[in-house]
Amino acid sequence: MSETVPLDSGMPGESVEPRMVRIPEARFLMGSDLGQDNERPVHRVWVDAFDLAIYQVTHAEFGRFVAATEREKPLNWQDPHFSNPDQPVVAASWFDAVAYCEWLSEITGHRYRLPTEAEWEGAARGGLEQKQYPWGDDPPESLANYATRWKTGPEPVGRAECNRYGIFDIGANVHEWCADWFGADYYRVAAERNPRGPSGGSRRASRGGSWRHYTKVSRCSARSSIPPEYRYADYGFRVARDG
Repeated sequence: MSETVPLDSGMPGESVEPRMVRIPEARFLMGSDLGQDNERPVHRVWVDAFDLAIYQVTHAEFGRFVAATEREKPLNWQDPHFSNPDQPVVAASWFDAVAYCEWLSEITGHRYRLPTEAEWEGAARGGLEQKQYPWGDDPPESLANYATRWKTGPEPVGRAECNRYGIFDIGANVHEWCADWFGADYYRVAAERNPRGPSGGSRRASRGGSWRHYTKVSRCSARSSIPPEYRYADYGFRVARDG
């Protein structure tokens, strides 16, 4: 795992710098012929190495940011379904997520940011080429206790499945904001190396599943998007860091 400089124990919700894992540079097939139209065409991309948080940003971590900057608290902040310190923060807008990254960069001296769609998908796949899920092709219903999980909100981070890179809850719990503008047809014109999405748009890209969807865990290639100012109770984020 990548080196960090934790100011406390390094467990979820207890350190200023998140625990990170190094995602190796990779050339992989992005997209899927089995998904929605916006996942096609399947195309090969090259993504440089970077660091990605093994956990989604938690309620406790975001709380330190709110206290330090006096930023407005997200919706549902004190709702008991969403306020466990180790749950992922929810209802943060894309702008909130970017501001958190900027604050974390300032206090640590490292450049934190949101991952791109390509970085997120490559990390979620964990080196498994064209598998549907972070663990392979078995359906989500094969996960332990699937039918009884995510009933009223996301689970505390880091207590369930991780992929081959050691990333927890990727594809589950909450949709995760990405850096890119969203373009449904972007794959037709995407750069092969380090694609970063269209130059503009009205919606920001997101990846991963949602605790309140019928299918709780998303496929690695599944894409989603909403306007960047929206604050939904099934939206959160995890941070990336330049190496």
